[in-house]
Amino acid sequence: MHTFLVLAEELHFGRTAERLLISRARVSQMTRTLERRVGAPLFERSSRRVTLTPLGHQLRTEVAPHHQGVLDALARVTEAARGTAGVLRVGFSSPLAGETVMRVSEVLRERYPLCEVQIREIHLSDHFGPLRRGELDVQLTELPVDEPDLTVGPVLLRDARVLAVSGGHRLARRTTVSVEDLAEEEVVMMEGMPVLFRDSLIPARTPSGRPVRRSAVTRYWQELLALVAAGEGVTVAVAQGAVYYPRPNLVYIPFDDLGPLEYGLLWRGTDASAKVCAFAEVAKEVCAAEQG
Repeated sequence: MHTFLVLAEELHFGRTAERLLISRARVSQMTRTLERRVGAPLFERSSRRVTLTPLGHQLRTEVAPHHQGVLDALARVTEAARGTAGVLRVGFSSPLAGETVMRVSEVLRERYPLCEVQIREIHLSDHFGPLRRGELDVQLTELPVDEPDLTVGPVLLRDARVLAVSGGHRLARRTTVSVEDLAEEEVVMMEGMPVLFRDSLIPARTPSGRPVRRSAVTRYWQELLALVAAGEGVTVAVAQGAVYYPRPNLVYIPFDDLGPLEYGLLWRGTDASAKVCAFAEVAKEVCAAEQG
């Protein structure tokens, strides 16, 4: 019946054979068998064209919805057997990561219709809490991460690191800055950041060995930016800040000696669920396609 429906759509034995990955002779054989069963021709054939007979039209109209229903049912059962059905809770920690999660979720829903994706924001001040408490299944977050109970998946994004300063700051007119410049500043930062990530984001010392004065002053990113804009210090951020957090008295200056901040997937334990694995595979595909 599937062969009949494809032929009724293509109206060409060769194209039907190509779609079904079988020979043209096999398509003709199955069509004749069905016509013998019906007791009448379903197609009008000539050397130049193939058309449906009135009975062929009737059969296609009546069979197609039921055939699609069978295919949908098989897809749902297969999805359930693979463990990709149900709710997948995904976290993100920045606007760039959030937009990526949204795009990946759209593709995931198309590929696995029974997988319902729920999205929520996580905060640097409680980086792993929602994941460890079972409130999330997977999150797209800043790296590095080295936690014994958590597994780090593939790196999906990279964003250049920048120094955020007030518009009246001595460095505001610079086109680039270096880590050495931090030795002369009060570097304010978020409270509660994991030590490994904090030290990777904002080095404790410059390359020449001078200490960097770092102060954890707030748990809220917007409040941190307000303090920087008011001249209460500087902070290390990423380039997306200029897009998502522009302020009239805030300047973002690229570092010329710090690599980009990386973002990767993170989940509990060592055995990812089928839904988490599916999300990770789709995420790799989507991000690879976007990065060319």
